[in-house]
Amino acid sequence: VQLQASGGGLVQAGGSLRLGCAASGNIYSNDHIGWFRQAPGQEREFVAAIKWRNRDTRYADSVKGRFAVSRDNAKNTAYLQMNGLRPEDTAVYYCAIRRSPNATPFSSSEYYFGDWGPGTLVTVSS
Repeated sequence: VQLQASGGGLVQAGGSLRLGCAASGNIYSNDHIGWFRQAPGQEREFVAAIKWRNRDTRYADSVKGRFAVSRDNAKNTAYLQMNGLRPEDTAVYYCAIRRSPNATPFSSSEYYFGDWGPGTLVTVSS
């Protein structure tokens, strides 16, 4: 599957953005879609994930209560709604898929994710 993240841009602190992650191929019920980000000079880090089957979600502590991940099965697309943005949220945001033949618990490790699409840049000005 090919994933394409979109929706990045420049926003002032306190503002909102919604990122989309469109999949060109099938997403199966036991798959997870993960969102990660990489700030300049830093390693890529987990942001959020959603289980495609039941929409169960998991968040990094740094975004909990501000970000919300969702999915639209008909559009084969996952979303990351980002509210209350802070300058430290500035990063390139990526989405990736975790394939699994069975139901699996969440993991924040990018080791389990693949088919990384090109990222989308989010810049939050102070």
